[in-house]
Amino acid sequence: MSTLNKITPCLWFDTRAEEAANFYVGLFENSRILRVRRFGPGGPRPADMVLTVDFEIDGQQITALNGGPEFTFSEAVSLQVICDSQEESDRFWAALGEGGQESRCGWLKDRFGFSWQVFPAELDDLLDDPDPARAERAMRSMLSMTRIDLPEVRRAMDRA
Repeated sequence: MSTLNKITPCLWFDTRAEEAANFYVGLFENSRILRVRRFGPGGPRPADMVLTVDFEIDGQQITALNGGPEFTFSEAVSLQVICDSQEESDRFWAALGEGGQESRCGWLKDRFGFSWQVFPAELDDLLDDPDPARAERAMRSMLSMTRIDLPEVRRAMDRA
């Protein structure tokens, strides 16, 4: 087992921790399952059911826990996928959103109910344009979107 990160997000699932970890690892490059731990006899869940899955997605260590139905995900916690291009952003948007639910401003819930923010890195530069009027038009454009569309944000910035 590799050395644990000092701070590692833990995602609470009912029963689908291993399925989710495998999905995420299959989607992101430089990703792998590190360890699968199972409940033993006499535990609160059936023996041999997955308890936790430690995994890395693109170098970020995460733990997925089958903790039971008591808690569910909310939009208050999400992971950001900051992409190198519009094409990469569109690819992650489609893959993470399949079977999930799109929201606003680049947010979506995946098929497991977990929230992600998916956007091209250039969006930050557009929102921070030195011309306050252009930056405001970029922000208004982004706020009207579900999937972030950089060409549309740029067009909105150029409208006077």
